Amino acid sequence: MRKLTEPRPASGVPQTPGQALPHESAHKHVSGAATYIDDSPALPDTVYIATGQSTEAHARIRRLDLEQVRVAPGVVDVIVQSDIPGKTDVGPVYGGDPLLVGDETEYVGQPLFAVAATSQEAALRAVELAVVEYEALPAQLTVEESMAADSYVLPEHRLLMGDPEAALGCAPHRTEGELYVRGQEHFYLEGQIAEAHATEDGGVHVVTSTQHPSEVQKLVAEVLDVPFHRVVAEVRRMGGGFGGKETQGAPLACLAAIFARRLRRTARYRMPRRDDMVQTGKRHDFLNRWRVGFDSDGRIQAADMVLAGKCGFSPDLSEGIVDRAMFHADNAYFLDNAAIVGLRCKTHTVSNTAFRGFGGPQGMMAIEAIVEDIARCLGKDPLDVRKTNLYRPGRNETPYGQQVSQLILEDLIETLEKTSGYRERRREITAFNREHHTLKKGLALTPVKFGISFTAKHLNQAGALLQIYTDGSLMINHGGTEMGQGLYTKIQQIVARAFGVSASRVQVTSTRTDKVPNTSPTAASSGSDLNGMAALDACERVKAALAAFVAEHFSVSEHSVRFEEERVHWGGEQHLPFESLIQLAYLNRVPLFATGHYRTPKIHYDRETAKGQPFLYFAHGAAVSEVTIDTETGEYRVNRVDILHDVGESLNPAIDIGQIEGGFVQGMGWLTTEELLWDDKGRVLSNSPANYKIPTAFDVPERFNVALYHCPNSEETVYRSKAVGEPPLMLAISVWSALRDACASLTDYRFSPRLDTPATPERVYWALQECRTFNRKHRPSPEVVTS
Repeated sequence: MRKLTEPRPASGVPQTPGQALPHESAHKHVSGAATYIDDSPALPDTVYIATGQSTEAHARIRRLDLEQVRVAPGVVDVIVQSDIPGKTDVGPVYGGDPLLVGDETEYVGQPLFAVAATSQEAALRAVELAVVEYEALPAQLTVEESMAADSYVLPEHRLLMGDPEAALGCAPHRTEGELYVRGQEHFYLEGQIAEAHATEDGGVHVVTSTQHPSEVQKLVAEVLDVPFHRVVAEVRRMGGGFGGKETQGAPLACLAAIFARRLRRTARYRMPRRDDMVQTGKRHDFLNRWRVGFDSDGRIQAADMVLAGKCGFSPDLSEGIVDRAMFHADNAYFLDNAAIVGLRCKTHTVSNTAFRGFGGPQGMMAIEAIVEDIARCLGKDPLDVRKTNLYRPGRNETPYGQQVSQLILEDLIETLEKTSGYRERRREITAFNREHHTLKKGLALTPVKFGISFTAKHLNQAGALLQIYTDGSLMINHGGTEMGQGLYTKIQQIVARAFGVSASRVQVTSTRTDKVPNTSPTAASSGSDLNGMAALDACERVKAALAAFVAEHFSVSEHSVRFEEERVHWGGEQHLPFESLIQLAYLNRVPLFATGHYRTPKIHYDRETAKGQPFLYFAHGAAVSEVTIDTETGEYRVNRVDILHDVGESLNPAIDIGQIEGGFVQGMGWLTTEELLWDDKGRVLSNSPANYKIPTAFDVPERFNVALYHCPNSEETVYRSKAVGEPPLMLAISVWSALRDACASLTDYRFSPRLDTPATPERVYWALQECRTFNRKHRPSPEVVTS
């Protein structure tokens, strides 16, 4: 595994973007000093919350008897929907998400009522005492059932480019297929949690584990029926988020706030892991279907694709998620005749939600399967078909009308192809597979092109508040949230670089809605892009005031003022230590604080025409994965991974490489071991670590090489950097492709079997059986068996 060995700069040396500094809380994390919500001491009168859950996927509630719940030991209060003082719906975009159920339940685990008790154990025991009678209603539990019933949470959307039907009819070759891509549990280390304190003015202060403090503020205010300014939402850090805390944390905050106000006591709601896995949304399952036409070189001439997302019982964020799946159904490839339809399927399961990639990974899976099927049909290496179809000059318009302006993937792939020894290893693996009967190896190089911006235009903005104190220390507050990804560290470095001082001078404080209002979620890989630019704007405002003061005070030009090496320079050799200049400015009544704001330029999208520029730019990358499978059992091992990833001018190479490694392993888990399962009654079966398998250290490839592709962003982002949160997850598609490649070796690479995800050993085994069936039908050459 690649490790950075660059020494940490000595104290007092300016530490700027581009340096591999440790995470600002790294020592706190490993020492246990980092404080999470459940670590904070509880006040003596704190109450703890639990909810009573539906046991039916779809039913009317005929009777809800809570008498035994109310008199259970430790119970302080019990509420139902009619006890909510304000709005009862906490849907983030569209309605349909009741905080507590009224008359009808739509998934197993949906909250019916809530209990506050003197301990969490008492609350959990009490909710089991409820008597509930149901009238069962028909339930749709699968994507196929939803499509058959024509039942969707939102209307379909369609992208169209060229004339795909005509092009399909003229294409020399055609193929069609489908792939079922299962979802993924977020499995953040810190579960969902919120704590609320009533304030003297009738409001609440909510400390919450959320990626979207402003949405928590809004929804809490609405359920309490108070103005937004009566609610403060605060986040210092989360123990992981991955999208699962963008909308899913708000109901906990709302219930905690209701009890805090009703009882005038602190209320804490921490979901046990099993409840968390049942009651919160996951990555969407997708059923992808396609018809494709192509020529003898493997160039795609027409594509007709349907992407059907399993949304659950309500819209949640499914409009944007399915949109992004459609926007990434091309991945890195030019489709000049394409129809892409996105369906948002209603099922009586928990509403699925944001997860790292936000639909993009599921959309990419379809086109990567298509490219490999084309390669097998033509007897080509899949890499050559991929390279044939890459975006390039004159072939750089996406199906939604955006031009891909920074065309770096061809060079990036060529570079990785050489540094990973792809061609030599391909020859060696082909020879190995001919000589070995039981063990087979697979190799795949897959690219990623991922659009960066929220697809909801109004979310592409951020604010920051900068304060400089008279000792020369700086404090920055911004709208982004820290979930371990290093956003606070990057903001710290951005501010330090702006003033030419060490990062140790800069303190990034908890995200609070009373410091920076109306913030966007920390999502869509936009945390550094948006908040970094807002922080930089605040810095430039203060620097402009300081430069004007220096120019007037010392009778020099403003243009001669420079902030470098812990000092402020002007004129020729004149300078002062940074803190001395700050003290002088204070004595002369120069404002030493400023707000900053940033809004992403150029982006727009017209849903009526399905054309526009939804993304400011694209982040790119590629990965080569090598696997070995046992053809008798389907078991496999990932032997080696080589990654070359585009982060523009890296703000912090250590953090960026950590994000690439972590994103890749999380993506590998999604595609190989993490299997979400429901029974035929709509109950989640994968509801604990015992039956849901995330990757462990033993699953990390023994050889794991990560390098950064050095090319500044062509767009004016913060110091020409690029987002790094989500794109690396999709590099793990190379592992799935390598497994498919290993299976295809049984047919002498003439056929790729269907391999739905996650590609568990069982699914790999059945894919191998499909290959053997192909061999029997097509009389392949006998396998060579070694002694």
